[in-house]
Amino acid sequence: MDPRLIERLGDELHQALVKRETLAPLTERHPDITIEDAYRVQQRMIARRLEAGERIVGKKIGVTSRAVMNMLGVYQPDFGMLLDGMLYNEGEAIAADTLIQPKAEGEIAFVLKRDLKGPGVTAADVLAATEGVMTCFEIVDSRIRDWKIKVQDTVADNASCGVFVLGDRLVDPRRVDLNTCGMVLEKNGEIVATGAGAAALGAPANAVAWLANTLGSLDIPLKAGEVILSGSLAAMVPVKAGDNLRVTIGGIGGCSVRFV
Repeated sequence: MDPRLIERLGDELHQALVKRETLAPLTERHPDITIEDAYRVQQRMIARRLEAGERIVGKKIGVTSRAVMNMLGVYQPDFGMLLDGMLYNEGEAIAADTLIQPKAEGEIAFVLKRDLKGPGVTAADVLAATEGVMTCFEIVDSRIRDWKIKVQDTVADNASCGVFVLGDRLVDPRRVDLNTCGMVLEKNGEIVATGAGAAALGAPANAVAWLANTLGSLDIPLKAGEVILSGSLAAMVPVKAGDNLRVTIGGIGGCSVRFV
């Protein structure tokens, strides 16, 4: 794909983010766009945010659970960048009108104490490099109209990342079975989704290893101090102003968020 077109598409997505508008799917307008092209579009979109003063604080893995794959019709993982402007803390309110078409996912976040860079990173390497894990929400959002996305669309759109919310408890990953820990997601006091750690590519540490190896092939490390979101453990839950959500993961703790 022509570099000028990649820049234009990245700029379009950035403008859609700023103006809180949606775009027609890139794959409809440019059917020949490849995943590699889409990641270059993502890099342009992120570059615009960095130019505006934000900084990268971590990475996210998307489309790791079968439930999300089936909802979106996308059947392979992807990744995106987390910026400081996306971060909310436990219990904070999020203004719903700062997002476009948000959906909530309950996830396990990894906080790294050492760099990880592929190739050859294993799940054991991930655990050894992890300071702790936290319960978190990722509030995914799409700049693509009506979530009508193929994998190239979500990749270009920074893996459909909106914002994320971290719990207030950091747990040693060796003190909890990350594969079997159960997740319960409540919306306005009712259970709307359940899952387990194994939903994320069989094990959350597998998902982080996949990310380290995939980024390693691009010469990009996962850095000490970064937050890595390991993927949704259940289906996405639509949210709007007035909603109150809480997610609890066995052995790790809870995280809550409200939309105003």
